[in-house]
Amino acid sequence: MKFLNVDIPVKNLPELDQGFVPLGLFFKEYSKNATKPLCIAVERSGGQVGVYETRIYGTPEMKAADDYYVDRLVKFLLWSWGGFKVSICGDDAVAETIRAAYSENGSRAFDKGFMEQVYETEFVVESLPYDQKPTAVQRAESIGRHTNGGRIGFDAGGSDRKVSAVIDGEPIYSEEVVWFPKTISNPDYHYQGILAAFHTAAAKILEKGGHVDGIGISSAGVYIDNKCMVASLFLKVGKEDFDKKVKNIYTRAAKELSNTLGYDIPVVVANDGDVSALAGAMGLGENGIMGIAMGTSEAVGYVDGDGNICGWLNELAFAPVDGQPDAMEDEWSGDIGCGVKYFSQDSVIKLAPRAGIELKGESPAEKLKEVQALMAENDPRAVKVYESIGVYLGHTLALYAMFYDIRHVQMMGRVMSGKGGDIIMDVASRVMDEEYPEVTFRPEAPDEKTRRVGQSAAAASLPEVK
Repeated sequence: MKFLNVDIPVKNLPELDQGFVPLGLFFKEYSKNATKPLCIAVERSGGQVGVYETRIYGTPEMKAADDYYVDRLVKFLLWSWGGFKVSICGDDAVAETIRAAYSENGSRAFDKGFMEQVYETEFVVESLPYDQKPTAVQRAESIGRHTNGGRIGFDAGGSDRKVSAVIDGEPIYSEEVVWFPKTISNPDYHYQGILAAFHTAAAKILEKGGHVDGIGISSAGVYIDNKCMVASLFLKVGKEDFDKKVKNIYTRAAKELSNTLGYDIPVVVANDGDVSALAGAMGLGENGIMGIAMGTSEAVGYVDGDGNICGWLNELAFAPVDGQPDAMEDEWSGDIGCGVKYFSQDSVIKLAPRAGIELKGESPAEKLKEVQALMAENDPRAVKVYESIGVYLGHTLALYAMFYDIRHVQMMGRVMSGKGGDIIMDVASRVMDEEYPEVTFRPEAPDEKTRRVGQSAAAASLPEVK
């Protein structure tokens, strides 16, 4: 396969998507003969700076490849690390291309606006000489695994909310309550649901003669200093109500419970992907864990090799994985080739017609169930869908390994359930064996111990209680 003057030796392509250009292989082959040093630095909150060293060609005949490579690299780093300032160090022309892309009317205007919302500051791209590149500043934090005392763990899902009461590491009560956070615009609905869950769990702890020592919360979205910056759970809430009632929704509810009980209760809010990775780390008793949940979207979390979270976004649903020029567009960001269309129910729905499956369901969830039902009967068309996703996954896990120190990847979510999930993991492992033997991990399903830890119980371990 030849792409932008780069030869890419691909052995495995998805049967239902023969135009797929594995971005990791492109990065790898592009870099082999590039000689001009380039550094990309990304600054995020708290003065933290991620630094990525690479090389480009810097020649007229490779300009298109250089621009594409750096564009995809910056995009990946932004959605992996998060940030509001990008420094391109070592090439003014490439820096100008990136600056134009991240302008008000540029091709990455969505990304610019999203990062400005998250970090509440203007997004900037600057060009620096290579010898003036910023220094990396990283402050990873220990996350969870605290089990002393009485704790409330809350997991805010899109279709149900879960709460656990935990005393000295042992869950004494858990419940799931159906709710509809994505369709309701009044944030008081969300607040009352959260507060009710807190009170239920607190009552169970008090019944046992315990004391509520901490509240840990797992919630989809981007959270900085326990504040909700962006979250699909509050999709219908208007901006004014969001700023006034949603940004601090979890700390407000914790404060109200504190006032009711008559003492302060520490609270920690974390992204649900990171908490799922934490649950995996607690279950396995190891670190360097990436958790990937393939459901409505692709949710990713990461606990590093020291058992810490890095303050990264890990929003890999919007990080690029495919280089083909006519890859499917993500309706939200307007970009193409991003993970959400490869590792969620959208991927199943995209591939099913190509396999000859006519989907009749109204909603994406119903369409996924149709394909899963066919898979349960070993329908060869459904097998092709899951095999193709397995090829996507094998190539993409090797891409992720370029940016993350991964020892285990745990695959979760509705798309991974049943026979289809087994096929995805088997095919992904074979692709990695054949194309990326240097990558040491393979995808795995959470074991029973990890499942028993559970998302809400893992969330309960978030606050450190003295």
